[in-house]
Amino acid sequence: MAKTPVLGMVQRRGKKSPRVIASVLPLPWKGYIHPPIRERVMPATTIFTDEAHHYKALRSMGFEHGRVNHSQKVYVSGEAHTNTIEGFWSLVKRGISGVYHNASAKHLQSYLDEYGWRYNHKDDPRGHFNLLASRVAHASGAEKR
Repeated sequence: MAKTPVLGMVQRRGKKSPRVIASVLPLPWKGYIHPPIRERVMPATTIFTDEAHHYKALRSMGFEHGRVNHSQKVYVSGEAHTNTIEGFWSLVKRGISGVYHNASAKHLQSYLDEYGWRYNHKDDPRGHFNLLASRVAHASGAEKR
């Protein structure tokens, strides 16, 4: 079974919860990885990745780049690690296999959006249902009645 390439990015926020975004890529080439990075990441930001060759051009794109070499069993090197995004991927994989059992490539972006939203709002004191209901009510104008 062929795997669908995806790109995940997480913004570390210190003591606040990290924010994640994930998207399906048409192909796993750097030509498809670099545009979302340019679009969403501020210049001179430090980007931490694994050793995949797709990320070699990050410095020439104006970013600081820290790497961890998983193939050498290095998972943390100073501030460089990919544990946060890997934790997110673990939640996505367990969620899809446990709740939906499978996700077709056609619908994978919707699943990524759902799990990204859940992850980004996990610390909201209202809880997911109440947060979503309040947003629906606000969008429909029900709060103004």
